[in-house]
Amino acid sequence: MVLKSNTRRLGYLLGPTTLFLGIFFLGPLAVMFVYSFLEPGLYGGVEWNFYHWNYGRILGWADSEWEAFDPVYAEIFLRSVRIALTNVAITLVLCYPAALWVSGLSPRRQTLIVFLITLPFFVSMVVRLFAWVLILRPSGFLNSSLIGLGLISEPIDIIFTETAVLIGMAYILLPFMFLPIYASVEKLDRVLIDASSDLGGSPRQTFLRVTLPLTLPGIAAGSMLVFIPSLGNFIVPDILGGAKVLMIGNLVEQQFLSARNWPFGSALSVMIMIVMFLLILIYLRRVGRAGQNG
Repeated sequence: MVLKSNTRRLGYLLGPTTLFLGIFFLGPLAVMFVYSFLEPGLYGGVEWNFYHWNYGRILGWADSEWEAFDPVYAEIFLRSVRIALTNVAITLVLCYPAALWVSGLSPRRQTLIVFLITLPFFVSMVVRLFAWVLILRPSGFLNSSLIGLGLISEPIDIIFTETAVLIGMAYILLPFMFLPIYASVEKLDRVLIDASSDLGGSPRQTFLRVTLPLTLPGIAAGSMLVFIPSLGNFIVPDILGGAKVLMIGNLVEQQFLSARNWPFGSALSVMIMIVMFLLILIYLRRVGRAGQNG
């Protein structure tokens, strides 16, 4: 009787959230999946005819009469994956040493630094990106400072390049890498580090055999949180990359808003979601195995 009462109470508590997610999250995903197999309309929209050539344009089985396979889509996707992985590496190199350093401070200073790292979230992302435009443009703050210091004689062309996109993405997604790593480092048992030192382990050996393995879950979580939004991001490449750096997110945006080819845009979105789902599945299996081994 008590079990039924608890189950009913749990259903009442989770029911509104489940209904909300089912309607406004799973519902649009289902519509997009269905649209990806429909024929694009002549002037936008869809025709309710089965049309698998949307995926053929991406994967290579498109016919030559109605659709044509273009390797540029694969190139854009691979470029997006490369930029996303590079962004993961940049944020990891920046955040891991910082998390180790912050974890050794007093609790008051730790709280202050974590607050400062999350402070940019209180400002619109678009505003922050346009601030980087002012910094990176030829007459911006960066080039003016370097010329004033005599380090360069001519402005460096940074804006509207892949470098600018990486700078913007690393800046936007830095907290998503720092917070999971910091939480993992904060839970690290210092007794194990002291034991490694007492047993004659050098700082390098202690890091490689104790600190790094114990903080791998935080690294994996931060890498996933950075990689997923980096892969589908279209705002940062649009503002800082211009028309020179096209990523898969920009391509999806163009298909929905400019080309009005909703089925092909849906097919691209489904492909992105499949890749992300596989990566999350691999991550969960790795974490599960690590937990069992631990």
